[in-house]
Amino acid sequence: MSDEAMDAVTRDDHGTPPGTTSVALGDRAGLHRGAPTGEPLLAATDLVAGYLPGVNILNGCDLVLHPGELIGIIGPNGAGKSTLLKALFGLVNVRSGSVTLGGEDITNLRADHLVQRGVGFVPQNNNVFPSLTIEENLQMGAFQAPRKFAERFAFVAELFPTLGERRRQRAGSLSGGERQMVAMARALMMEPSVLLLDEPSAGLSPVKQDETFLRTRKINKAGVSVVIVEQNARRALQICDRGYVLDQGRNAYSGPGRQLMHDPKVIELYLGTLATDVEAAATHAPLIPPAEKS
Repeated sequence: MSDEAMDAVTRDDHGTPPGTTSVALGDRAGLHRGAPTGEPLLAATDLVAGYLPGVNILNGCDLVLHPGELIGIIGPNGAGKSTLLKALFGLVNVRSGSVTLGGEDITNLRADHLVQRGVGFVPQNNNVFPSLTIEENLQMGAFQAPRKFAERFAFVAELFPTLGERRRQRAGSLSGGERQMVAMARALMMEPSVLLLDEPSAGLSPVKQDETFLRTRKINKAGVSVVIVEQNARRALQICDRGYVLDQGRNAYSGPGRQLMHDPKVIELYLGTLATDVEAAATHAPLIPPAEKS
């Protein structure tokens, strides 16, 4: 899908035309540029976190997500993007700083407790049970509230009709894009207010990548606030209301997605390399790579 076509499909009332620039965050001024006023739904403040003792991946990272927003997190490899998402979901220990949901401290809360409180998470890899059917995968998503299964299945089947039509098919026989759809749907089964997506387009063909980004916006428009981490920086900024650029575990730039796309410094330092790498891979990749042929 061309940039113009993607813009036409994803642009809505949140879209901000280019013309003003984003803000570099060295002094922490303008940290959440373009954010709505009012109390955020999810907030991370000055997070320091890492996997190994004494080695920090996040070095004072901040983020706010307001109700109804779709936030994009981009940056070079090793910037801490996925680590930030896992820290929000209790999968990486937060050594200092805080995470709040609706004003309540949820720092280092266990993932199953976060699901109960309305936070969903879709990991990049191994995100379906391949031996189970689509329906059984979605039942796993609702295991904490089995009585809600029929209602929630109807909801996700309306969002993604393919899932309802093929509910008896084993997830292991699906293409990469279809498995990603099942993973997203499973995370929606507990009716989350926040959905965290870790590089949902990774490993997909260009066509399936576009479908994934459009599907993400569709979920957002259905009333779920979304944080998406992506290496496909330009596509992510096209669909998101606001974006954060991370570098070495810190906030580097912030602003409305379309402003970041056109900010000269962001293009020079981040989008140039990221966009070039992604487009080069897309140009030389077959339309449906081997992993997608199921």
